[in-house]
Amino acid sequence: METLKHFTAGFLDAFTFLFALAVLCLIVAVCWMYIVDVRQTTHSIRRNYPVLGRFRYFFEFIGGFFRQYFFSQDREELPFNRAQRSWVYRAAKNLDSTVAFGSTLPLNQPGDVIFLNALIPPLDEEIPARTAISFGQGYARTPYSTLSFFNISAMSFGAISEPAVRALSRGAARAGIWLNTGEGGISPFHYEGGCDIVFQIGTAKYGVRDAEGRLSDDRLREIASHEQVRMFEIKLSQGAKPGKGGILPGAKVTQLIATTRGIPEAQDSISPNRHPEVRTIDDLLGMIRHVREVTGKPTGIKFALGESGWLDEFCQRINELGLDHAPDFVTIDSADGGTGAAPQSLIDLMGLPLRSSLPLVVDKLLEYGLRERIRVICSGKMINPSGVAAALCMGADCVNSARGFMFALGCIQALQCNKNTCPTGVTTHDPDLQRGLDPTDKAVRVASYATNLMHEVEIIAHSCGVSEPRLLDRRHARVINPQGLPVPLSEVYISPQASNGSNTRAIH
Repeated sequence: METLKHFTAGFLDAFTFLFALAVLCLIVAVCWMYIVDVRQTTHSIRRNYPVLGRFRYFFEFIGGFFRQYFFSQDREELPFNRAQRSWVYRAAKNLDSTVAFGSTLPLNQPGDVIFLNALIPPLDEEIPARTAISFGQGYARTPYSTLSFFNISAMSFGAISEPAVRALSRGAARAGIWLNTGEGGISPFHYEGGCDIVFQIGTAKYGVRDAEGRLSDDRLREIASHEQVRMFEIKLSQGAKPGKGGILPGAKVTQLIATTRGIPEAQDSISPNRHPEVRTIDDLLGMIRHVREVTGKPTGIKFALGESGWLDEFCQRINELGLDHAPDFVTIDSADGGTGAAPQSLIDLMGLPLRSSLPLVVDKLLEYGLRERIRVICSGKMINPSGVAAALCMGADCVNSARGFMFALGCIQALQCNKNTCPTGVTTHDPDLQRGLDPTDKAVRVASYATNLMHEVEIIAHSCGVSEPRLLDRRHARVINPQGLPVPLSEVYISPQASNGSNTRAIH
């Protein structure tokens, strides 16, 4: 009996010692992970939520196994599914983007675009260098040319954070792409990387307004004097909220943002739903010409298309007044959401999606002989190579993306863009959360994402038998109709002056 008691006591002592040792090891391990997480700059979630943030990667790893048996598949999440986001994350990190064992994309879904591979595609040695595209040539005193066909869409300083803007500026410079300021004006962080900049003039004229909120020619000249500012974009509407102006909650209006925009600090920043001085088509064309004359830079307009009857009058008046009244480009925004805060009724149900609006605008420009004069840019949920290639086939010259670059910055689709609580520091002005986003590391990811996406679009173009993506047109793709059959884009969207499906784009 005594032996049993001694054995039991010894066992309990050993167990207690081992348990205490395990707890000590656990504490040491947690402390070590905490120190590592707060000091590293690669992962925003781990930096903002040390130790706990590591579970996200574990759950993400085992999620594939759980979804296989219990939960939704990769392509069932919204607004961007896991397959779409995963491609961006891999591209931004320069990881292998190949997949195995066949496509997980459900085939023959109505609206899907499929590309037509050529019988004899060009060899690598037969592919020339990418051709530049020009804006405002012959009309602006300082025209702009770029080799890029994929750029950073409008995201205002205020809607996104200081480190996010800094990372985008640096990354854009590395990749040779442009950065659109959004309607929130231009901050020192936009200039930081040395990238090309498109300055957006919103309905509130942030950054280029006088004391009464009207467009200031002096401020326009001051902004245009910076060589980095290559073009000006007059925003009429955006896909997140067509018919309503920008919304920036007061919690996000810091002193610097207020100074940049020229508005009171800590108060909601609500833009008018249109430019007050634009009451007619002639007013709009006059504003375009005025901004171009004052700045000397190419000037265009951005809109989410809804009612389209105005396009005829718009094109007719350009031909009547002269091509110097035309915008140097139009940016067409898809009406299926965006990064900004918006009423759900507008974000869900207002305006036309890009697959309807883009071909309509391109064909209207062709009809009136303006396609070579006016460049066409588009934006809206095109974060993967297939979406960009499809837009080029439909007639776009360039594609812009906002949310794709947010994912490259580390966004995890937490759906808190309209609040000040973004866990990755992308859309918050909380200093504690912003510290998780290291601009130096994320700039590399921004550049890698843009470079890898354009490379893969080039792969699609070469497979279709053309030497560069801007030569893609409607002959190179088909769209699945409601009956599940692939129909040539050239039959779905019949260009008035291009019955063979060609977009007749001029590349200089």
